Amino acid sequence: MDYQILETKERVQADNERAAAQTREKLKQSGALLVNLMGSPGAGKTTALLQLIERLKGEYRIGVMEADVDSDVDAKKIAETGTRVIQLHTAGLCHMDADMTKRGLDALQTDGLDLIFLENIGNLVCPAEFEVGADVRLMLLSAPEGDDKPLKYPLMFQISDICLLTKIDTAAVFDFDKAKATARARALNEKLTVIPVSAVTGEGFDAAAALLKEKLDERRKAQ
Repeated sequence: MDYQILETKERVQADNERAAAQTREKLKQSGALLVNLMGSPGAGKTTALLQLIERLKGEYRIGVMEADVDSDVDAKKIAETGTRVIQLHTAGLCHMDADMTKRGLDALQTDGLDLIFLENIGNLVCPAEFEVGADVRLMLLSAPEGDDKPLKYPLMFQISDICLLTKIDTAAVFDFDKAKATARARALNEKLTVIPVSAVTGEGFDAAAALLKEKLDERRKAQ
């Protein structure tokens, strides 16, 4: 008996990548930069975002999409900064995809925005597998998670542009070796920029904000 085998994941991924490319092109034409912020639950994504907003909001018009399975806790924190924000609920899904991101961008109303952040679902696996149309993929690795995470979740490090080593002020407490984490991450992706940061001391966030400024300037020059 003849039958057909359909690789459904490949079809889903192909459809998603097409939608992501459309979003990327639309944002390119508008001059806005979309940053996909990824990391484990508790890695400090919202805290890092608040630090970056504080350093960038005086110069750029910023929008934020907060993605969570449920709740609006993080969106409330962002709203308190005066930043345009929308909360996205994924109803149990462990990642955002391109279509969900597009609908979020439409609801956020991105006209006039320079910099848009998507705080993705807390997860080092699924968000790495699904393109959302972002120009910059910014991931977080926190000291409490351990310096061996690049060995366990290589794809996230391979696809990212920037890695913030968060909560670096606790490195000694958690026996986190910054040099080992950096070397392991860059062995997977030699173009990855690794920046140790601390929300307690402020270390590293000026450098991270400056790097995003460079990315946005490059976008504007390419228009």
